[in-house]
Amino acid sequence: MKKLFTSVAVCICILVMTACSSPMNNSTKRDNNLNNSFTAKMTVILDKLTAEGTITRNSDSNWEAEFESPNTLSGVKLCFEDNTVNASYKGLNFSVPKSALPVKAMLTNLISAVDTAAREEQLHGTESEGLLNINGNLESGDYTLSIDDKGLIHSFEMPNNLLKIVFTEVTVSETPQIPQASELTTLSAASETTNTVTTLAEE
Repeated sequence: MKKLFTSVAVCICILVMTACSSPMNNSTKRDNNLNNSFTAKMTVILDKLTAEGTITRNSDSNWEAEFESPNTLSGVKLCFEDNTVNASYKGLNFSVPKSALPVKAMLTNLISAVDTAAREEQLHGTESEGLLNINGNLESGDYTLSIDDKGLIHSFEMPNNLLKIVFTEVTVSETPQIPQASELTTLSAASETTNTVTTLAEE
């Protein structure tokens, strides 16, 4: 009987030590600051391509990205609005250049993931090394969106697509977000009502 108690005690000690030595990635939540206009420096690593530039989120589905490197992309600006993408270079507008197509596709995935998370009241994910990792999937594959301790974007990864985007110098704009389509309709209706009342008052 004494040997049995000893064996049980040893097993319990092993379980406790294992639990203490293994870091637990607990599901947690964090304040959501993605639903703001922000600008950040970005480094895009896509397979053998590395590109650097600046990305801006103006509002839901309304983003801009301008590249500084490599030379084939330097100066190219991509504007994402709803389902359309426009490109410009030093004031000239043109269709998206072939060299930018892979990056354009990956940025479309980023925008979809961030805008989806931005609609939530709080961000839910797994805590690891001070970051909140939000896992999801898109038509082109699984992704991990990482958020820092301020609720701001830190990185975006799609391992199956050999993609990683790292963000630095994230600055949240104090300018109110561009109203969404429903808000614009409401504002337009309110404006028409005001104009009607003003006209009647003048008469």
